[in-house]
Amino acid sequence: MLRFVAPENSSAIPHQILQGAYLIGPDSVPIAGEVILEKGFIRCEKGTREAASLALQFDLDDSTLRSLHSDLNISGPIIDDIQLRPMGTWVLQTCLLHDRKRPYVLELELARHRIMLFLTKLEDWQAFDIAPDSQVMRLFEQARNAFTKGLVASSSHENGIEKAAKYGLLALWISLEVSERLSILQTRRDFTDRMNGKLYLSVSEDGGINKRAMPVLHPTRGGVVLPTRPAIGASVSPGVLNPQTKAAAIESCDFISLPMRWVELEPLEGEYAYTPTDQWIEWAIRTAKLPVVAGPVIDFRPQSVPEWLYIWENDYDTLRELVYEHLKATVTRYRRTISRWTVCSGLHCGEHFKLDFQQMIDLTRICVLVVRKLHPRAKVQVEIIEPWGEYHTSDRRSLPPVLYAEMLTQSGIPIDSFSLRVQMGSFESGQQTRDLMAFSSMLDQYSMLDRPIAISAFGAPSGPLVSSDNDQHKYPNSGQWRQPWTEQGQADWMSAYGAVALSKPYVESICWHELADPNGATEMRTGGLLDRRFEQRESYQRMIELRHAIQSGKLPNRLMDDEFLSPNSTMSSSLSK
Repeated sequence: MLRFVAPENSSAIPHQILQGAYLIGPDSVPIAGEVILEKGFIRCEKGTREAASLALQFDLDDSTLRSLHSDLNISGPIIDDIQLRPMGTWVLQTCLLHDRKRPYVLELELARHRIMLFLTKLEDWQAFDIAPDSQVMRLFEQARNAFTKGLVASSSHENGIEKAAKYGLLALWISLEVSERLSILQTRRDFTDRMNGKLYLSVSEDGGINKRAMPVLHPTRGGVVLPTRPAIGASVSPGVLNPQTKAAAIESCDFISLPMRWVELEPLEGEYAYTPTDQWIEWAIRTAKLPVVAGPVIDFRPQSVPEWLYIWENDYDTLRELVYEHLKATVTRYRRTISRWTVCSGLHCGEHFKLDFQQMIDLTRICVLVVRKLHPRAKVQVEIIEPWGEYHTSDRRSLPPVLYAEMLTQSGIPIDSFSLRVQMGSFESGQQTRDLMAFSSMLDQYSMLDRPIAISAFGAPSGPLVSSDNDQHKYPNSGQWRQPWTEQGQADWMSAYGAVALSKPYVESICWHELADPNGATEMRTGGLLDRRFEQRESYQRMIELRHAIQSGKLPNRLMDDEFLSPNSTMSSSLSK
């Protein structure tokens, strides 16, 4: 049996299924099972004897940090001028562990995985030239020393588990801090070479960049290296076309993305409502001279599906025919104005329309081939939602996202790129908060598909959400990154995560998930660059800042300052009193 000693603050809970926690098997594939909290232990019920790892939300808040300082009699700074600070609530995981009678110490196993990930990314990023006496490496040694003390304490009979948990928590906290700092450091190392083409020239055999230059495979780090700079844009809703959104799009975007929700284009079967979408496209092409990315055209999430389509959700043959006709009508109408199509989204996740894996692949193939036939010159991409794949642990008819992408590639379906939805800070599955290194590592995993990667929905809220925003929420806490979700927190998240993504040589674009908060369908209220009064948020200026950074080839000054990861937020200010 796989068991863990639960953190102290959960010992009073008698018995409950731990919402949001899930199990991961070999090759990072989520596996079926339940995670149960009872009598001070976390018990993992899985249907296999294979080793598994546990992923769960972990509080790295002010009260936890205060207890750590008190119990271990430590005070900041831990090393140099680095002081441990509250980080919020993140999804973390352990290494693969075998069943055993004696329970594992959760904090120690979370720290073990993070230390392992740090070393793995040092190798993947070829960053072993970082000086041993650098701040990052000295801080990492502190984490490793604390982890070693935890291992020694775990074998002690007197208060061993309690001491191991405290030292494990200290090791975890330091290793998370240092892993985020390594992610920013690697972004600084790669960003300029990515933007000025030096990285491409170093791996390209023809020794030059021209209009016909093609992506090339990186010989050592894996993935493709693109000859062009990445683009940055935002998704617009048909109902928010006004002078404010027009001006915002021109100033902050290299392109706009129109979601083309089926429910908006064909609210009643056979009756199309194209006017709002037509107006955005006409303005973008004729006036603003902005390229338009369309889609996802086929998307079975509730906010995108018209009511009349649910009649056919269990009749695949009819559904397939309706998808074909809708794609044909939409692409035929807009093929003269669209440069890139996101043809489908989330077909691998069977949460809404129940498809078996053969139907998932077949429907994806139809979507791609219809667009290829009707619009041969357009770029075609397939969108992957919930890129960490949490949904697969509870829905065994679904496909893990990476496996889905690999099957499409091996099937020979002519896809130009894959796009990922990366949203954090929501109660929905797949939108929980993760740290910078987990985000960077996830992107590296998808780069192994040897296709360019686009981040087609990139965002976080500008204010705390409540669970009523999503009636089917699965997570008790939406998480937060280093500070509560505010306009400042959203802006800092955009700067850090956006810079990490843009520095990747295989990322061709990132698209903020909402230009302005819409009144209609949206996944995340308060997630726009503009609020509902169309006034600019701080994230709007950060978007412009990132766009200028792409053009100049230099990271914004704020990301070159080590204090960027230590904002003077209300969470951290109390520690210094």
